[in-house]
Amino acid sequence: MSTTTKLQQTILLKNSKQTVQEKISSQKNDLKEDREKRLKYRLHGLCCANCAIKIEKAFCAEETIGQTTLNFATQTVFLPPAALDLAQRIVDRIEPGVKLRPVNQRESKNLDRQENSQHTQWKRLRMIVASALFLFGLVLTTLYPNSSWVLDYTLYLTAYGLVGYEVLYRAMRNMARGALFDENFLMSLATLGAIGIHQLPEAVGVMLFYTIGEYIQDLAVNRSRHSIQALTNIRPDYANLIHQLDVLKVEPEDVQVGQQILVRPGERVPLDGEVLRGSSFVDTSALTGESVPRQVEAGDVVLSGMMNTSGVLTVQVTRPYAESSMQKILDLVENASTRKARTENFITTFSRYYTPGVVLTALGIAILPPLLGAGSFSHWLYRALTILVISCPCALVISVPLGYFGGIGGASRHGILVKGANFLEALTQVRTVVFDKTGTLTQGVFEVIKLQPSAGFSPEYLMEIAATAEVHSNHPIAKSIRENYPSPLEVGTLEDYKEISGAGIQAKIKGQEVLVGKAAFLQRAGISVSEVSDQEKSGTFVHVAASGQYVGYILIADRIKSGAKDTIEALGKAGLKTVMLTGDHQGVAQSVASDLGVNEYYADLLPQDKLTWLEKFIAERHGKGKVIFVGDGINDAPVLTRADVGIAMGGLGSDAAIEAADVVLMQDQPTKLLTAIDIARFTKKIIWQNIFFALGIKLGFILLGILGIANMWEAVFADVGVALLAVLNATRVQRYSSPAFISSSRPGS
Repeated sequence: MSTTTKLQQTILLKNSKQTVQEKISSQKNDLKEDREKRLKYRLHGLCCANCAIKIEKAFCAEETIGQTTLNFATQTVFLPPAALDLAQRIVDRIEPGVKLRPVNQRESKNLDRQENSQHTQWKRLRMIVASALFLFGLVLTTLYPNSSWVLDYTLYLTAYGLVGYEVLYRAMRNMARGALFDENFLMSLATLGAIGIHQLPEAVGVMLFYTIGEYIQDLAVNRSRHSIQALTNIRPDYANLIHQLDVLKVEPEDVQVGQQILVRPGERVPLDGEVLRGSSFVDTSALTGESVPRQVEAGDVVLSGMMNTSGVLTVQVTRPYAESSMQKILDLVENASTRKARTENFITTFSRYYTPGVVLTALGIAILPPLLGAGSFSHWLYRALTILVISCPCALVISVPLGYFGGIGGASRHGILVKGANFLEALTQVRTVVFDKTGTLTQGVFEVIKLQPSAGFSPEYLMEIAATAEVHSNHPIAKSIRENYPSPLEVGTLEDYKEISGAGIQAKIKGQEVLVGKAAFLQRAGISVSEVSDQEKSGTFVHVAASGQYVGYILIADRIKSGAKDTIEALGKAGLKTVMLTGDHQGVAQSVASDLGVNEYYADLLPQDKLTWLEKFIAERHGKGKVIFVGDGINDAPVLTRADVGIAMGGLGSDAAIEAADVVLMQDQPTKLLTAIDIARFTKKIIWQNIFFALGIKLGFILLGILGIANMWEAVFADVGVALLAVLNATRVQRYSSPAFISSSRPGS
């Protein structure tokens, strides 16, 4: 009865695992199909973060377009090609002058540079002329207080029109469409109100400094954007295609699978491939963040993005450009904005209420005190206009997405791929780190250290049976057994091969029923296994049976990875709970856990059991921090997907790892986990610095404006200055250099 119950539980767990995997596969296929129906477009000329939010909201409201995310940092958005005209009309309505163009059109890039250059030159000329007229007007009214008011108005209004006509036009256009609370309307209302109460120098000065500030801010945003993009700018410009007896310089997209390319010293490998001829050292820093040279020769695989440093390589292309390792990495980084952090969503929501709230406050300041007899209407109107000047939330809306994208780009420079700002933010809230053992904390490179055949069997026969049975398995233990068997394997003698996950292998070899795997696997088949000594329990046992007889066991040992102990120690000092899950027996788990110093460990687990334990840890931590799982990304797809943050280690060249995880550590180094958490904390710190700084300055000047201490000049300086400083502060994320993770403070505190 108990055997039947266990069998039923195993079937249910297996079906549960298959359901999770099928759901994951279905979600990925749906996402892939959705992406294939859309093209990536760049919004050339988009520098207004607030406008970007409005455009994204308008896109999502259209059934033809559907849900999409506009990446302000890269100025990109995915759209169905059939909806391009509709999308362009939406953009024209919200931000005229911004053009949607496919990102791969080089002609449109050159045209955009020309258009931007002409627009910038014209805008710069207008600001210079307006500044000259404004200064002349100030000098004139200072030296000749009784000069003609006609001359004063002519000078000031001409200057006002030169720098303010675009703002006034956008304000009227948006007002006609019901958009009353954008920065154009607010700035127009404030300056026209100042003109109405005969404060011409104030009106012209505010509009002039607003325009100059907007111009400088756009330059800073573009510079920041280019700096961020440069972190991941490892796209090759060309490929040297070998064509008959000639070498042609072509676009990487034009090279087909199977064709041969030449990679010279100092050139970047443009596509994934296999080295046919030559030997060299390649620099993998663009992919892994580490500049340790790696030797390659004929038969080795090279990946796009690697830098050839010495010899000439002839490479046969194995993947098209769109599916190359480098392109997948860049797509992940650029598309990370589709998963927004809670902080981003909070700022987006906050900005919708902040501006109307400030406008209503200004309206109350202008009307209520005069009605209560506390002063003249013009006096309080001036204070209200001062408040309007500082009511735009641009500093917040710009700096937050730039900060997160900078953090994601900076992480990629260190060989860490983060698939979304939400995962970057979640890394700052980690309280429990769950590790898989084999291939994560240990090297996964097993060595056969002992053969123990039963009476009547030889060590050679024991190895032959085990190696032949394991011939189709991709498990590291199976690989080590095959490598330790000196003779060629007779694959043709293997029949009815069946691999039971987490247990072992059942097959027929030369007509004999063979079982290879854990002791419990053989015992369920009614075969008695020999006892092992306590001294041997720190290794992994592979038991072998043939024709119902116990043949013996093979003792295999693994080695702890370099840096694993330091990582566990640093996590412990930071107040994080560490857990190790393994399918190995209790003795091995206890030995490794003791050496590393993990808080908890659980052994003899099937893949389904790891998922169950992870859900238990998540339930314990509900609302009290995040649980992350760190694995190899190959056999852990359900667990990686279920964790708050799934981290795959050793993703270089592994599509499975990149697909399954939320964060991918390209190098097989546990210490990279510390770097990932530290980058996340550093990014969060800068973003909240910007939020508190911007809100503090704005709320402070609103209070000063109400009290009549701050004037419109100071308000516009504060508004533009705080936005500019927030953008510059956000770029600090890119300068992250080395982890300073070991701290007495807890992450996210």
